Amino acid sequence: MSPPVAPVGWSRWLVPPAALSVHLSIGQAYAWSVFKPPLESALGLSGTQSALPFQLGIVMLGLSAAFGGTLVERNGPRWAMTVALICFSSGFLIASLGAATEQYWLIVFGYGFVGGIGLGIGYISPVSTLIKWFPDRPGMATGIAIMGFGGGALIASPWSAQMLESFGADSSGIAVAFLVHGLSYAVFMTLGVLLVRVPRGEKPVHSGPSAFEGPQVSARDAIRTPQFWCLWVILCMNVSAGIGILEKAAPMITDFFAESSTPVSVGAAAGFVALLSAANMAGRITWSSTSDLIGRKNIYRVYLGVGALMYLLIAQFGDSSKPLFIVCALVILSFYGGGFATIPAYLKDLFGTYQVGAIHGRLLTAWSTAGVLGPLIVNWIADRQEEAGKSGPDLYGTSFFIMIGLLVVGFVANELVRPVHPRFHIPAPREAADVVQRQQPESA
Repeated sequence: MSPPVAPVGWSRWLVPPAALSVHLSIGQAYAWSVFKPPLESALGLSGTQSALPFQLGIVMLGLSAAFGGTLVERNGPRWAMTVALICFSSGFLIASLGAATEQYWLIVFGYGFVGGIGLGIGYISPVSTLIKWFPDRPGMATGIAIMGFGGGALIASPWSAQMLESFGADSSGIAVAFLVHGLSYAVFMTLGVLLVRVPRGEKPVHSGPSAFEGPQVSARDAIRTPQFWCLWVILCMNVSAGIGILEKAAPMITDFFAESSTPVSVGAAAGFVALLSAANMAGRITWSSTSDLIGRKNIYRVYLGVGALMYLLIAQFGDSSKPLFIVCALVILSFYGGGFATIPAYLKDLFGTYQVGAIHGRLLTAWSTAGVLGPLIVNWIADRQEEAGKSGPDLYGTSFFIMIGLLVVGFVANELVRPVHPRFHIPAPREAADVVQRQQPESA
């Protein structure tokens, strides 16, 4: 499938909506916690087991992005969005069959494995294209698109809760909800497939700087640099800290205030998930745009340093004040989303735009690791504490202090980031061709 080239006069502002249609769809993953209690009740699962489809989905996201990044660069965004559509929608249909037949492994395979491939390919599908269209404002451009991934749960969370209420929270009701998700997202993602375009040549049609301005590093060489691995650690730590709350958001806020005078209802817990999604979404565009002004290293100092402080406040005082708990969680999730949206621009600053999509895909293996690490820490510790007879905030205190430690590790890694050594630089494709053309007449 050839990448569709924009005609003369095509507005670059039509590209972000195409990316949004895909990212808003696959962003449903962040609403998984709405399905956790019904699945646990209908299929007799533990909290750790009900998290497995989500965890596997995030693992496959990182792996498919890493192995498919070069294919996305080669085949273009339309091919990538089509693959994402097929895999993500099929994953829901398989999961629907699993719920209907009460075969848990089908839910894990469908939503986690097949759907996870759609997550990874869909996530990186527009990144390289957006950076080439908006080299003057890469943080803002990727923030707009990746904002959709963070905001997907803002739509999916209340929508899923309403479907479970209408269809029932038993296995058959969950099956119907999965079926509706799969078909609806297939239609919505098709809009992005039809709308997306790549810029003519290698330079987007606007008056800003060249898309290939500055040092360029290939994906193969990028993974040999210490800068890549510092960013890997930064992303992994930031994601682990955020995803630990996000994956268990609904049951967490219920547990925290279960013994208070104002316990949290199921509907209010779903509303909390939606609020977290809004913070996740807002952080992606707000903080990534801010990074264009203050720099990537400085914004990650905020994500990691202030994020650790927010976790400390929740651990110490979260159960005494519902507003404090909610505000701190919202700030953490805004930093979580901002970290995702800023990382492509950080990569562009260090490695250029030559193969930034493929480099980004490889870096997302950090997300795969965090997708297992964050939920595993929170769920495993909560399950063990519950077995020990503890309840409420005591289920989460230890895991929160572990998250603080992870954020400190990420902060140190960010301080170690330096410009890439020139030995890894290569000329951008267009620049290399221009050099050859200028040298030929002289040699003749």
